[in-house]
Amino acid sequence: MARSRAFSPPAPPIPGDVRLMHVTANALFVVAGLVLGAIALNRVVRLPVFSLRVIHVEGEVSRNSVSTIRANATPQLAGNFFTTDLGKAKRAFESVPWVRQAVVRRVWPNRLAVRLEEHRPAAVWGGDAATDKLVNSYGEVFEANLGDVEDDSLPTLSGPDGSAGHMLSMLNQLRPVFERLDAHVDSLSLSGRGSWRAELDTGAEVELGRGGDDEVVARTERFVATLTQVTSRYQRPLEYADLRHNDGYAVRLKGITTVIPKNTKK
Repeated sequence: MARSRAFSPPAPPIPGDVRLMHVTANALFVVAGLVLGAIALNRVVRLPVFSLRVIHVEGEVSRNSVSTIRANATPQLAGNFFTTDLGKAKRAFESVPWVRQAVVRRVWPNRLAVRLEEHRPAAVWGGDAATDKLVNSYGEVFEANLGDVEDDSLPTLSGPDGSAGHMLSMLNQLRPVFERLDAHVDSLSLSGRGSWRAELDTGAEVELGRGGDDEVVARTERFVATLTQVTSRYQRPLEYADLRHNDGYAVRLKGITTVIPKNTKK
């Protein structure tokens, strides 16, 4: 005998407005949870335990004491371990005199570690409207109290704005050349038209002329290689030289002016 089976009628479909209410309610619960989480997180990160209590400064600090660095930079810092803007903190420490670069990082839970690199002066900058400016070993111009420089023999570079790096490179190429004359470059200048001029610690002035770096250096080497013949012949020190002549160079010794042909033998 066959058994009968009972079938349940299908559930009526949920109306669209009811489904929308469910979705909206779920979304509101999620938003409320996020808001409450954000409020709780905001309160946690502002707890006194995360207030910056220690700023550890390391690296090159020979020009400034650690206390001086802190006194200059700390008033510019705001926030705590979580909210401090490291970019602003970096700029604050780099605004301290003699500081070239600062690397700032967080140290859990309430510290900042700062590593400093100081400027290393390579020359005095005598460019346009320059006052108390130096050129560092990277060819960058920076402001500093010239009285803080222990080396009184720093050369002076004078040229258009933005030319300090190029000028420092040229200075480093010319130095060993003039040292063959037992002379050092006191100042090097570059005109707006690209003409070079050097003043030596002997008091002599040398017009190096225009051209690419290699060309100017080669012209100077030829001059230095033959100058001793002239000075030894007249037994007079060099006072002025002009290397801008195509067929040689002109020199003025103490009391004597002469032109040396380009093909003078060494």
